[in-house]
Amino acid sequence: MNQFNRPTLRKAEFIKPPNILKAKVGGGGLAEDILNKAEKLLEENTVDFVPLGEMYLDALGRGLQEARENMNDPGDHENIISGMLYPGMQLKGNGGMFHYALVTTIANTLVQFLEVIERVDAEAIEIAQGCHTTLRAVIQGRIKGDGGQRGKELHQALLDACDRYFSKHPQNKVLEQIPD
Repeated sequence: MNQFNRPTLRKAEFIKPPNILKAKVGGGGLAEDILNKAEKLLEENTVDFVPLGEMYLDALGRGLQEARENMNDPGDHENIISGMLYPGMQLKGNGGMFHYALVTTIANTLVQFLEVIERVDAEAIEIAQGCHTTLRAVIQGRIKGDGGQRGKELHQALLDACDRYFSKHPQNKVLEQIPD
């Protein structure tokens, strides 16, 4: 179950690439001073997240457009949902690394929503579009951190929209529940 207390129909797939450096160096872990330096580097990261964030927002926008164009097609809704799920996962994962915690929070809500809906409909697309619009505002506004009270209100509005969706659509026609 996720934050919406709904069965998960799909899981966002984490692909773990081969660790070439580890293969060359071998196992055994890293010395504490190296870990401290790496942590400090992440904390002091000054790389501009906006171009990367915009790239994933554009991909999410394309996924939304595909969903709008094909939501009434009885075809493969998994591909339609994946077109939104992948960029959502990227935004979720990268937001925190670049100190955009609100991006991570909102993208997490989008991902969890997409994991439990069976198919896209106009209302689901509207929720995903709301997440996209909010994420774009946060990224273009360079709002780092959690966004304070306004960030909490924006996130809560998206959660409320999801709750209304699930109240209106209480039955997820679950074909098969994917284990956590």
